[in-house]
Amino acid sequence: MQKAYVHSRFGGPEVEHFADVPRPVPGPGQLLLAVRAAGVNPVDWKRRSGRRPAGAPAVELPAVMGGEAAGEVVALGPGVTGFAVGDAVLGGPSTGGYASYTLLAADAAVHKPPEVSWTDAAVLPIAAATGYGAVRGLGLPAGSTLLITGVGGGVGVAAAQVAAHLGLSVVGSAAADKREFVEALGVLHVASGPDLAARLGAAAPDGFDGVLDLVGGEVLREVAGLVADPAKLVSGADRETVRTLGGAPVGPVRDPALLGAVVELVRTGALDPKVTRVVPFARAAEAVRAVEGGHTRGKVVLEMPLSL
Repeated sequence: MQKAYVHSRFGGPEVEHFADVPRPVPGPGQLLLAVRAAGVNPVDWKRRSGRRPAGAPAVELPAVMGGEAAGEVVALGPGVTGFAVGDAVLGGPSTGGYASYTLLAADAAVHKPPEVSWTDAAVLPIAAATGYGAVRGLGLPAGSTLLITGVGGGVGVAAAQVAAHLGLSVVGSAAADKREFVEALGVLHVASGPDLAARLGAAAPDGFDGVLDLVGGEVLREVAGLVADPAKLVSGADRETVRTLGGAPVGPVRDPALLGAVVELVRTGALDPKVTRVVPFARAAEAVRAVEGGHTRGKVVLEMPLSL
């Protein structure tokens, strides 16, 4: 058995708890990982509440929470090549990251370089990979101006740095109290709130060449008209609304080539995932509440006790 943080049914924070669950056994093409750190993301509490994409498989309860993890390989399933016991890896686990051990598909896992910390590695498979993929997918030439709504969160932090690396100018909306944090990323900060479009228009009189929305809803509707080409409007927060506006949702990020590119940016110092809070596994509820509250700067990570 192993210790894990699970939700036993769908609902609010009250359905979360620690539990002893069977230690997973790697099947064909899988790695068994001793988890060293696990990223905490909004999708974790959204899945706990019962939200899941159309067509997604049913969730077996109790379900271990957590969609990204970094750790050491302790066992290989049949047919695995390219990895060995003791390797440091990261990826999106198939059996939840908030646990002492989890499974990763070998064809979706990436080696962790020594220069990348466990806590940084653990936040790359979802947030950083999403930000990287979204910016690269827009295909904007150097010198273009990109708007990122909700720039202060994990995806926005990565996207802003990737955009700067590609020679783009970035304007970002975020809460007023995140101004210093956002400006440290090289982003022109515009406070979120009523009349956002007017303030953005004043900040970029020539308009925007692309928009990456990370808020959705009314904010997405308000800023959609600030980009001339709807094809350059993408959202990582509201798939339905962005389609009605002529844009597109951010594409899938479970791509080892994409994740490997992100890891390399972190290794060379071109990207800092901005882990601003590291929480011991024993206080997992505190970490989830911090993210569910929606006011975090950068990324929150669970640090796991060594379980080898």
